[in-house]
Amino acid sequence: MSCPFCNIDKKRNTVIKHCKDVFVMFSNPRLMEGHLLVVPKRHVEKISELNEEEKKELFDTVIEYQEKILENIAPGCDIRQHYRPFLKQSELKVNHLHIHLQPREFDDELYKKCQIYHKDVFKELTEQEINKISKLL
Repeated sequence: MSCPFCNIDKKRNTVIKHCKDVFVMFSNPRLMEGHLLVVPKRHVEKISELNEEEKKELFDTVIEYQEKILENIAPGCDIRQHYRPFLKQSELKVNHLHIHLQPREFDDELYKKCQIYHKDVFKELTEQEINKISKLL
């Protein structure tokens, strides 16, 4: 499967800003209205693969568009990035680094359908876990 971010299908995807090293586009498919992606132009899969100039522009653009979302679309905004090499590329999973900006409202559809169950997943942090993971880091 070719990379949909390296070869943008202009009929399916709308880019709203081009910078030197990144671009901003609507997520399609999207989780909620106003769901955006900030994508490096160079094909990389992890943040650590970006050079300093690309990292700066990526995060400056994320901050710029988070502020636009908070001022004009919703009172909250999730910023998310996933690295899951164990999943195959598909319509919902792209092997090209991108950061999601997701406008959020209190008790919104995403919360009602899935995040309400997070409380059942969270566990208290134990001393044993702290020691184990600290050694690995």
